[in-house]
Amino acid sequence: MAKLDETLTMLKDLTDAKGISGNEKEARDVMESYIKPYAEEVFTDNLGSLIAKKTGDENGPKIMVAGHLDEIGFMVTRIDDKGYVYFQTIGGWWNQVMLAQRVTIMTKKDEVTGVIGSKPPHILSPEARKKPVEIKDMFIDIGASSKEEAAEFGVKPGDSIVPYFEFTQMKNDKMLLAKAWDNRIGCAIAIEVLKQLKGQNHPNVVYGVGTIQEETGLRGARTSAHAIKPDIGFGVDVGIAGDMPGVSDKDADSKLGEGPQIVLYDASMISHKGVRDFIIDVADEHKIPYQYASMAGGGTDSGSIHLTANGVPSLSITIATRYIHSHAAILHRDDFENAVKLIVEAIKKLDNDKVKEIKLS
Repeated sequence: MAKLDETLTMLKDLTDAKGISGNEKEARDVMESYIKPYAEEVFTDNLGSLIAKKTGDENGPKIMVAGHLDEIGFMVTRIDDKGYVYFQTIGGWWNQVMLAQRVTIMTKKDEVTGVIGSKPPHILSPEARKKPVEIKDMFIDIGASSKEEAAEFGVKPGDSIVPYFEFTQMKNDKMLLAKAWDNRIGCAIAIEVLKQLKGQNHPNVVYGVGTIQEETGLRGARTSAHAIKPDIGFGVDVGIAGDMPGVSDKDADSKLGEGPQIVLYDASMISHKGVRDFIIDVADEHKIPYQYASMAGGGTDSGSIHLTANGVPSLSITIATRYIHSHAAILHRDDFENAVKLIVEAIKKLDNDKVKEIKLS
């Protein structure tokens, strides 16, 4: 693999970090190391969301840019007498993408490699072979021969189980393949926004946030937004890409490399019209490409942020990504860079008057 530049190194470090919902520490530590140089204060809320503060005008509005630290994974629930590990899914999994995938179990003392297994097809009835294996019939093989040996490895109920995949720059080097783009790309956007604001004047106080437990109900966004009490909220996340075989435009029409997605609607919120119109004006003014997206199911951290206190005008800006909620997903570097540019340019304009105008729109 070619030598990675500074941005790609950050993206690799963020995606390689292991942090399922409820155990985000490793990912939080990586995000903190990258965002700290650009913030005057970095702290966590009581549940563990990371909050980095950068002041432009201390009397200006508070702007929250939030990506979530957690990725989907599994949790050990029990170990049988033969040393096989059974698990609970953490976040939304599709059983068709799980079998034969490598995982890492994070024990108290070490990391243990395993593979998701099931009964071989050779001994199934012809009818059973045609159906996807149910998650309840899967297990993880860690190479242990007994419950006692699994205990010697340090594996116990409650341990995190993380998908295994290494960050990979594809032959088209703008196409980036990794686990946990959902949502380390949002964390990277928050870091990069603060970085690009370093030494710049902006009429507000910006908070770059890495939230916890988004995949299990937008939980960390709720607590971190309560800690910040923002005036405007941006949830930055991955979105659905439609540029692949079998997907019609009416299901998803976003394409990789054609700009960040402005989310009009999802199951967690209707985007705030004032924020949406403002962001589109900024994009048009600076000739930043963008796409519209809407999702009947699923939500982002904005779903919690906009319901904080007496309400926070919010918008989700997402990066079209293929194969989310699997071991490996693909996104386009240009979409990441354009999302950062769009948010930075918006922040430079978000003074008290503009926020007042947005709230009244």
